Amino acid sequence: MTFKLAASPHTHNRRTTQQVMRWVYLALIPGVLIQTYFFGFGVYVQILLALVTAWLSEAAVMHLRNRPVRHAWQDHTAIVTAVLLAIAIPALAPWWIIVIGTLFAIVVVKHIYGGVGQNLFNPAMAGYVLLLISFPVQLTSWPLPTELAQLPLPFADTLSIIFTGFTQAGHSLEQLRIGVDGITMATPLDSLRHDLSQSLTLSESLAKPIFGSLGGIGWAWVNVGFLLGGLILLKQRIISWHIPGGVLVGLLVPAAIYWLFNPDQAITPLLHALSGATMLGAFFIATDPVTAATSNKGRWVFGLLIGGLIFVIRTWGGYPDAVAFAVLLANMTVPVIDKYTQPIAYGHGGRP
Repeated sequence: MTFKLAASPHTHNRRTTQQVMRWVYLALIPGVLIQTYFFGFGVYVQILLALVTAWLSEAAVMHLRNRPVRHAWQDHTAIVTAVLLAIAIPALAPWWIIVIGTLFAIVVVKHIYGGVGQNLFNPAMAGYVLLLISFPVQLTSWPLPTELAQLPLPFADTLSIIFTGFTQAGHSLEQLRIGVDGITMATPLDSLRHDLSQSLTLSESLAKPIFGSLGGIGWAWVNVGFLLGGLILLKQRIISWHIPGGVLVGLLVPAAIYWLFNPDQAITPLLHALSGATMLGAFFIATDPVTAATSNKGRWVFGLLIGGLIFVIRTWGGYPDAVAFAVLLANMTVPVIDKYTQPIAYGHGGRP
């Protein structure tokens, strides 16, 4: 009888890493389709650019490490990283944004630490945070949902603005972000944070056209799409409920308490749940098997920590969404969480 030593991710569902990753990017399809419907074909362009960059950079690094390139491509981990990063950035961001972010995620975050199973941080979120800190204007310039946009954006213009910064008619991204009422709009979470800081009430802020209903026009349905994909992963036992459950409880419970005591100046739990990257973060990002805690108890604690950090950063921090920062901060605590939550081996009275 022989035993094969392998790096994480480890699962108990008798699936290979390739099969697990394939289910992950297939489960992303509902959310990606809805995101494209509301924010345009730029979503597909960003995904394609990220995939090409990930494949080429992965091949180059594997060649430099004298490792088989085909093996790296076949495990599909680079595909998942590329897609997650591509859908996390604005659909009309300049082409070099996604290239820089993907290069950093694959080359630095993944391979400098040893490749698949060795990285300490979630590669997609580390790449996103690098971009957000380095290029905040480009990373916060989300296009308007198509029903609020003043100017139509066909596919040819989408390509033009991503690669040149202007449409074929000469319109800039800033002009495309002007709504039908002539006002440049921010994302729902960003708009809420700004309005509440200016002493506007929650109801006054929600009267803006960007909200419509629930978590904002487009954003609510995008979150529903990723929730559907997450439920598919749960049904297929690709992920367990502990991390996404912990994230949602850790976010929504304190949000509900804070809102009950301060209803005019606090974001409602429903807005937290259906705005930004909440469902994407809970089901697809936080559940990364390499950078998350290993035991079920540890995963629950890990998820609660991420959810709590999202609430704290969204409420009092400097960034409106906070999912990426919360995940990376929680990644740093995984060794401690594992130390105190892993089951005690039979015959041992305590932990070392």
